[in-house]
Amino acid sequence: RLGGKEYDDFIESFVQAITKRYPNVLIQWEDFSKQQAQPILDRYRDKVCCFNDDIQGTAGVVVAGILAAIKGMNGDIKEQRIVLFGAGSAGIGIAELITQAMIQEGMTREAAKERIFVMGRNGLAHTQSEELDDLKARFAQKAEAIQKWGVSDMQKIPLLETVKHAKPTILVGTSTQPGTFTEEIITEMKKHVARPIIFPLSNPTSKSEAHPDDLMKWTRGQALVATGSPYPPVEYEGIKHVIGQCNNVFIFPGVGLGVIASKATRVTDKMFLKAADVLSRYAPILNNPYASLFPRLTELRAISRDVAIAVAKEAIEAGMCTNPPQDIEKAVDEAMWQPNYAQIKKMKR
Repeated sequence: RLGGKEYDDFIESFVQAITKRYPNVLIQWEDFSKQQAQPILDRYRDKVCCFNDDIQGTAGVVVAGILAAIKGMNGDIKEQRIVLFGAGSAGIGIAELITQAMIQEGMTREAAKERIFVMGRNGLAHTQSEELDDLKARFAQKAEAIQKWGVSDMQKIPLLETVKHAKPTILVGTSTQPGTFTEEIITEMKKHVARPIIFPLSNPTSKSEAHPDDLMKWTRGQALVATGSPYPPVEYEGIKHVIGQCNNVFIFPGVGLGVIASKATRVTDKMFLKAADVLSRYAPILNNPYASLFPRLTELRAISRDVAIAVAKEAIEAGMCTNPPQDIEKAVDEAMWQPNYAQIKKMKR
C-alpha cells in the first residue's frame, strides 16, 4: 500500500476532486489506521467539512455515557479522574472531548489534563516517557508529578500502579487487550470510589478488557458499566443490571444530519459535545440508579433528530453556516430520511 508523501498526495487528490465536484460535501473519514487517522483529521478539519467517526464519534458516545453516569449519581465532571487504557486515536479522541467537557464547566485545559491519565503499550504516558508519540504527548502527565508516586520503573508504569496512585473514578478501555481489567485492578479502583464508571470498549467480545459479570461481582454490584459489544443483563444479589452498549450509532447519524440540515461548512468538537449532552439525557439511569447508561436502539430515530437539532443550533451560533435555515427543526425533518415506500401499481397499456 501507499505510504508517506504518496499516500498524503492521494488523499489530497481525493479531497480536491470531491470538493470540486460537490462543493457542499460532508466527508466522514472511516476506518483509517492509527498512524493516519488523527493526522488526516488535523490536516483537513479546518479546510473542509469533515469528521472522523472512529475518533470524534467514539469520543461523543463515551462522553455521553460518562455524563449519564455522573448525572445519575448527582456528580460533577470536574471532580472525575479518568484512566484511558489504550492510547490510539480513539483513546486520545476520548481524552480530548472529556477535556472539552471539563473546560465547558469552567476548568482550564491544564487543570483538566491533570485529571486524565493515558496508557499505551509501555504504560502510563508522561513527559519523560522514552516512546512518546505525537498522540500520547498531547495528554502526557508531568513527569515531576508521577515521580512522587515512587514507582520502580518510570518507563513502564502498569495499569495497577496507575490505578493505585491516580485513584480514578472512571476507567475506559480501548486497548483490544482481553482481560486486562483484572479483579485486583478493579478492587483497587473500588477502594477510592463508591460507584466506579468502567467502560471496557474493545471489540469483539473476545478482545474486551473485562466481562460485565466480573465487574459487577468485583464491585458488589456498584459498577456503572458500558461496553463496546452487546451483552445480556447481569443479575447481582437480586438486582438486574442492564449493560448499555457504547455504540457510535447514537452519535454520528445525528451529527451528520445536523451538519447537512444547517448547511454548516465545518464540523467542530463542540458539536460532538452537544451531541453527547443530548444522548446523556436519554439514559435510563436518570430514573433508576441501576439502569443502563444508554437507551434502547428503538429510540435511535428520536435521538438522532434531537442530536441533529442541537448540532445545527451550535453550527449556527458558532458562525459555521453561510446560509442557515430559518426553521432548524423543519430543516432537520426535511433532510431526514423517511422510511416510507410508495405503492407501485401496474398500469394498463
